Amino acid sequence: MITLVLIGLLGGLITAVSPCILPVLPVVFLAGGPTTDSPRAQPGRAASADAAASAEGGDEAATPSTSEDGDVLLETRPAPRSSRNRRPYAVVAGLVLSFSFFTLLGVTIISALGLPEDILRYVGLVLLVLIGLGLVFPAVERVLEKPFARIPQRQVNKDGSAFVLGLGLGLLYVPCAGPVLAAITVAGARGRLSLDVVALTVSFALGTALPLLVFALAGRRVAERVGAFRKRARALRFGAGCLMIVLAFGLAFNVTDAIQRALPDYTSAAQKKIEDSDTARQKLSGLYDNSNKELSRCEDGVDELRSCGQAPPIGGITKWLNTPGGKPVDLKAERGKVVLIDFWTYSCINCQRSLPHIKAWERAYASSGLEVIGVHSPEFAFEKKPGNVADQARKLGVTYPVALDNKLTTWNNYRNRFWPAKYLIDSHGTVRYFKFGEGRYAQTEDLIRTLLEQANPSVRLPAKTDEQDAAPTRDRTPETYLSNLRISGYVGDPLLDDRPKTYHFPAALPLGRLSLDGTWTAGYDHFTAGADARLAFTYRARNVNLVLAGNGPVTVLVDGKAVRTLHIDGTPTLHRLVDEDTPRQARLELRLAPGIQAYAFTFG
Repeated sequence: MITLVLIGLLGGLITAVSPCILPVLPVVFLAGGPTTDSPRAQPGRAASADAAASAEGGDEAATPSTSEDGDVLLETRPAPRSSRNRRPYAVVAGLVLSFSFFTLLGVTIISALGLPEDILRYVGLVLLVLIGLGLVFPAVERVLEKPFARIPQRQVNKDGSAFVLGLGLGLLYVPCAGPVLAAITVAGARGRLSLDVVALTVSFALGTALPLLVFALAGRRVAERVGAFRKRARALRFGAGCLMIVLAFGLAFNVTDAIQRALPDYTSAAQKKIEDSDTARQKLSGLYDNSNKELSRCEDGVDELRSCGQAPPIGGITKWLNTPGGKPVDLKAERGKVVLIDFWTYSCINCQRSLPHIKAWERAYASSGLEVIGVHSPEFAFEKKPGNVADQARKLGVTYPVALDNKLTTWNNYRNRFWPAKYLIDSHGTVRYFKFGEGRYAQTEDLIRTLLEQANPSVRLPAKTDEQDAAPTRDRTPETYLSNLRISGYVGDPLLDDRPKTYHFPAALPLGRLSLDGTWTAGYDHFTAGADARLAFTYRARNVNLVLAGNGPVTVLVDGKAVRTLHIDGTPTLHRLVDEDTPRQARLELRLAPGIQAYAFTFG
């Protein structure tokens, strides 16, 4: 139990700093500051004690008393400093409470009441708009705080709208899902709640709350200490209210997805080390059953095909999309073909970033015997609505068959733990490879091609989707990952994990070796360039390719001569650095702008 709680706590911490929660951070920051208009002492009108103290900036509070004529007057008395603005705690408490409660019990409640699957999302959007209107129009805020008027503590009464805001954000909070959140979601969806699952959920919620609370407290401190904020409190209230309304519409129309897709998944390395460690895998898998244990014979993302047992069935599907007449796809009927099963869900940013590769493979290899099946396993209740899935699949350009796994039956059959996850099944119906999360696209494509050739030795495959010529060169330089755990052929100063360090080129660089110069941050799945970053690689091949992401120029030099400048802008994409007619041996040097991320070299 203690180990499970620790895994949940660490998983929550990682989730709370992931790029997927960035849209809610401005709201949390602004909501943490004082947002109550200053009361005025006048007959016939009472005011909140703490609001008066906050407005005057001192340690006195207004206490209502009655005159001989019956008018309500305001008297002052010393106010304890502990009674100051508690909005940050109210916002985060509401967010954590609603997110945890409805993640575990939302499906059960919605099903029992016969409500639409996306009702919680709409409730969250409405609450966010109402809170925004309350900041713009104080009369609306007073209406929102009325349900808390019977609570004796004045401060709880005063911060009622902040708690309601937290409840609304919790319903809209869609973090990047890792194995911990996946385990909680699956347990809640299947109604298999236990003490272990509840403990995991509570610890995950606490881990999520800590960074958000720090951010909200920072907003409170800025609002209280910076004079410009105090002098322009009304204007800030108006701006915060407008921001919340804009965010609500952005979430409603999925505008924020484009921003999140453009951001690199900088927490993936930490998530991999913590949530998908051997200990975590054992604990989280133990929350379910021991079915299909043969899948555990294979490891995630290995660089070779293995036999992982017979492919489990695609079962419990509520609806099929992109098939003739909505007819289901039977895996047994696909014998003779190579099948790629992609577990995804449309609001998952990690899934959205992997879809371009899946679509490219389907276009390139469908005529050669590849069948792609998307299994849409929802993370949240609103993702269960067929209309929502169909609409988002169309917008994302998904045209291959999609199975709506609303009961997470197929997810459980495959012992899955990640969004996204890819499983390769050979022509005999055996699972040969699986990859959890993003990355290793070139490797996955190589294995697809191998399985297609095994299924039909006479097949003529098209060029790789990320290379013009994928024909092997006997002595070419092998694929090389820029990863602090998987890098090969590196020479130079020892790598420092996940922190910036200044490196220096060695005096000589042998064939097949690479080195760094300038400032770099060496991460689990990519290296990030810093000031004066350079990379050198002595290679033998016709062409050289590198997956790059970020924003800025990259200058390519071959044997000391500048041959091209790439302008990188966006998510990880394969770029051709060198393209020759015949193989050659040369020294490649890259000069990268700060912030550029380099993932993996491939050679042709």
